[in-house]
Amino acid sequence: MENKNSNVRISPDEQGNVIRVSKNNPEYGHVRLTQTRVGFSATGWVKRSNLSTLIHGLVEDLQEIGLTADQPLPGNIIIKEQTEAFDANDPDRDLKIAGETGIVCCRHGEPIYRKAFYDASGTLEDEFIAHTNGDAIREANASEETEKKGNLTQAEMQEMIDNTTEDPEAKAKPKSKKKDKEEGENAPQEEIVMEEETFEL
Repeated sequence: MENKNSNVRISPDEQGNVIRVSKNNPEYGHVRLTQTRVGFSATGWVKRSNLSTLIHGLVEDLQEIGLTADQPLPGNIIIKEQTEAFDANDPDRDLKIAGETGIVCCRHGEPIYRKAFYDASGTLEDEFIAHTNGDAIREANASEETEKKGNLTQAEMQEMIDNTTEDPEAKAKPKSKKKDKEEGENAPQEEIVMEEETFEL
């Protein structure tokens, strides 16, 4: 079964502005696009993902398109991961961080970068890279969870490992624990992937 995706929509700012003007250069701006996906995780749970990306351009060009708040658009927002920085001038931008641990997900020592893009054609697919530093992430997650909840049970530790190392689509992030009365397992949390709005022109 394929993921169920909502329409890509234009998300205005808190003041209702569709075009968000750059603070560095008022001739340029961007529009935020959002999309919700509901699909299956590698651990067998239905997972909701809230994705967001930015479309940049000259303010006059963005105005010419005539975009409106909550307007549906064709296509999808996709996630791309790679081991080369998306922005050579700011190599620390778009690093894939393992939740709140502060640890960068890596493949054989190379940092993984993660970024969302808008695909108007709807033909492109996500590109993920499995990280290989699961031990460091597991150790950091265990330390963080231990501080919050005391000692973890073996089942909780295994679920944490599953959520951070087996599912390349999910951010490696400790999940909030909610007991499933029938299965005795923990449901995964919503995934939120948002592109930062700070950019320079």
